[in-house]
Amino acid sequence: MENNKIIIKGAREHNLKNIDLELPRNKFIVFTGLSGSGKSTLAFDTIFAEGQRRYLESLSSYARQFLGQMDKPDVDYIEGLSPAISIDQKSTSHNPRSTVGTVTEIHDYLRLLYAKIGTPHCPVCNREISKLSTDEIVDRILEMPASTRGNDRSSMRGGGGKSSSQAIEILAPIVRERKGEYLALLDEMWKRGFSEGIVDGTLYQLEDFKEIKLD
Repeated sequence: MENNKIIIKGAREHNLKNIDLELPRNKFIVFTGLSGSGKSTLAFDTIFAEGQRRYLESLSSYARQFLGQMDKPDVDYIEGLSPAISIDQKSTSHNPRSTVGTVTEIHDYLRLLYAKIGTPHCPVCNREISKLSTDEIVDRILEMPASTRGNDRSSMRGGGGKSSSQAIEILAPIVRERKGEYLALLDEMWKRGFSEGIVDGTLYQLEDFKEIKLD
């Protein structure tokens, strides 16, 4: 078997005249020709149809009962096919934000695949992200140096009121995507013992909540 080629022999679907063809795999290929010369028949009704049929045959009998039976295209032999997707120019969405993944609906399956078997990493530090219980999170924090846990607030602050790289802060959203000033809420948070808050991406001391400028 040629791993780097798709080999087609005796293709007679629709108006194809018993053609033989070899196509390189993993390449961008364009079929050109006069109207009615068999371009779509070769691409959609022969290559794609056989690739999809073979993929569906590889599924369990339980799954196949919901998908129906696909007819084999009129061709003697095709070798080197992979599971295939097709995008017909007549059925594509007019949404300018559409991609190959959304148009073919493969994006939903890829999201599920990555979520189930992928290993997530932090986009900032590139460390692997793992699931921890509440007790495990508390134990991790208690294992850190005292200054990291915030016993000495002044040692954790650099210029501009921002935390140093050694500080750990636990944040929780209170207001999301809602307009308003929420000065009363900031005052309440201060009275309940919270010392800081992030507003529009900027860290503020809640004791100065009256000076916070809100958009």
